[in-house]
Amino acid sequence: MTIWTLGSINIDHVYRLPHLPQPGETLAALDYSTGLGGKGANQSVAAARAGARVRLIGAIGPDGGQVLARLVALGVDCAAVARMQTATGHAIILLDAASENAIVIHPGANRAIAPQAAVAALDAAVPGDTLLLQNETSAQAETAEAAAIRGLRVVYSAAPFELAAVRAVLPHVTTLALNAVEAGQLTAALGCELSDLPVAEVLVTHGAEGADWHDLGAGRVIYQPAFAVSPVDTTGAGDTFAGYFAAARDQGFGPAAALRLAAGAAALKVTRAGAAEAIPARAEVEAFLEQRA
Repeated sequence: MTIWTLGSINIDHVYRLPHLPQPGETLAALDYSTGLGGKGANQSVAAARAGARVRLIGAIGPDGGQVLARLVALGVDCAAVARMQTATGHAIILLDAASENAIVIHPGANRAIAPQAAVAALDAAVPGDTLLLQNETSAQAETAEAAAIRGLRVVYSAAPFELAAVRAVLPHVTTLALNAVEAGQLTAALGCELSDLPVAEVLVTHGAEGADWHDLGAGRVIYQPAFAVSPVDTTGAGDTFAGYFAAARDQGFGPAAALRLAAGAAALKVTRAGAAEAIPARAEVEAFLEQRA
């Protein structure tokens, strides 16, 4: 099958600092680098590195040729990525000595995706395919609705958390993916429990504490602990988890096996600097998991 990703494509600007700055504080960076990023790009690369066939629906500006070439080199089909005059999205990523981060995003072309173009890209999709999306683009609700009508599994990472965006997409979602903070924000805003959400599945990640998969229909929960590693850069760890999990389910894995594969991929990712280009390949993840059996 195919995983269709409606997702952001960013040029990442990464600054390593002795600590994250306080309000009004000016710091000199210890190091600076640029690379491919954006939640959509990260998730697309993760799914492709997991062995899935991935087709990305997105947009770049005149300055995005290099990041687009990197996506293609990493196995992502970018035929549905639009070229616009609006600048490519970019992110300012601050990393401290403990590898914690603070991120500022300029959406750029990611927020200029026309709903009709995104929906039209799904004309080649077939029932059983997957749509993987998040909150860094325009056209999420329209594309999710079109995917659900076409019989696709809709996996939605509700990040960055925006209540209005979640409300619009939620009726069309199969699997809702959140981190623990986002899950708390959503249930508080809706005044409900996690088990009351109108979706079939909820995936909640807890960082170094692992992840939970909830089958809301059956009332079943599967917990996957995180693998202990020495982190270098946590940027993109959640996206790696989401992309690998979606790919594993697309390949017929049960939730427990998909969780373990995704946890292994996320663990390896945080041992490497960078975002999309630091996501490990499937063979590396399987070798890591064999060592941790």
